[in-house]
Amino acid sequence: MACYGISCRKEHPCVVCEKLILSGLNKKTCSRICSNKNRTGIRYKKGRLHDKVVSQRALKMKLIRIRGESCERCSYNKVEILQTHHRDRNKSNNNLNNLELICPNCHFEEHYLEKSWLKNIIRERSDSGLFHRT
Repeated sequence: MACYGISCRKEHPCVVCEKLILSGLNKKTCSRICSNKNRTGIRYKKGRLHDKVVSQRALKMKLIRIRGESCERCSYNKVEILQTHHRDRNKSNNNLNNLELICPNCHFEEHYLEKSWLKNIIRERSDSGLFHRT
């Protein structure tokens, strides 16, 4: 039994020191020291991690300067909560003609009102006379 276990054991060498390690562990190195030696010279991404946030913020500020500090649909005037909406729904198309400054209520209506399950239920009940608005 012991010989069978040894014969089934599959090993491969460490990429740094070439010491044998088990191949089923998906490891390249045998220890933390070898892992650190293997990683020397690797350059990781430089720069800011959240550049998308910064560019979206700058885009919003540019729209506020050009179009004013209110919602373009309902004229709600709390500039702090205005959102940028892409008219063609392509988030990578940041052309100023494609962008719109709208409040969260108008933005929600634009994206979710058509697909609302509640809208269909209310329409069915009003057609059948079960739902009365007062």
